[in-house]
Amino acid sequence: MRPTLLILAAGMASRYGSMKQIDGFGPNGETIIDYSIYDAIKAGFGKVVFIIKEEFADNFKSIFDAKLKGKIEVDYVFQNFDLKQFGIEEEIYREKPWGTAHAILSGRKIVKEPFCVINADDFYGYDAFKKMADFLTTEVNDKNYSIIGYKIGKTLSDFGAVSRGVCKTDEAGNLTEIVERTKVYKKDNAIVFEEEGTETPLDFDTPVSMNFWGFTPAVFQITEDLFKIFALENKDKPKAEFFIPLMGEHLVNTQKASFKVVPTDNQWFGVTYKEDKPLVQASIDELIKKGNYPEKLWN
Repeated sequence: MRPTLLILAAGMASRYGSMKQIDGFGPNGETIIDYSIYDAIKAGFGKVVFIIKEEFADNFKSIFDAKLKGKIEVDYVFQNFDLKQFGIEEEIYREKPWGTAHAILSGRKIVKEPFCVINADDFYGYDAFKKMADFLTTEVNDKNYSIIGYKIGKTLSDFGAVSRGVCKTDEAGNLTEIVERTKVYKKDNAIVFEEEGTETPLDFDTPVSMNFWGFTPAVFQITEDLFKIFALENKDKPKAEFFIPLMGEHLVNTQKASFKVVPTDNQWFGVTYKEDKPLVQASIDELIKKGNYPEKLWN
């Protein structure tokens, strides 16, 4: 059974100022998602499921359906605010979606095989998809999940601070905790994170999570149970979000599952700031010149 790629594409990009998930970056208007799907197909994934807002369905289908036909199975699920589907009768006022762990629940009725979750607007690189596909076909089980660990030095922006989940591991390379550093940046020839006005250096090779997770469908029930608790505990916080690392941390702390941190040397890139876009385009052009991708991705 080939694994499934679940793409988180429901969030609107607040800092970047447009719907960056469907913004063109390649020489023929290819999106970052296009390159992720291309890499996933090459790595052995059999299906892609987009998690989107329902109002964007026609937009996404017009972009992806025709070019992916015959190459990979495609499906769409919608992230919405309806809590009755989880047995919560109370009306809870929200100002934004419930977060990434809530988003993956949108796929619980159609994803029946091992799967991975990625952000729509992050460029992960083929090596990461290949390693994840191998893990999902040979190692994964209901108590053994994974996360791709990027070197922090290969994930930063030249145009401002970024937030990164720093992974701590045990001797076996399994995750012990993810510490969210909300202000990481380059300074001179070093990398630092700032907290309460104090700068602390980070090693270039420090593994970080870029939200590339590998699971089995057993994770859906666990996530749903946790979400119900989270939603009711945060009913007076309209911007509180239920993130995948919160769920991952719970699984690790309760010893219900372990997460293998799978290292990659790939350069990650994404568009945190508008000014990042030309750099991402130049990076993709460089990869095309090296032969990693054809100039026209979909023929």
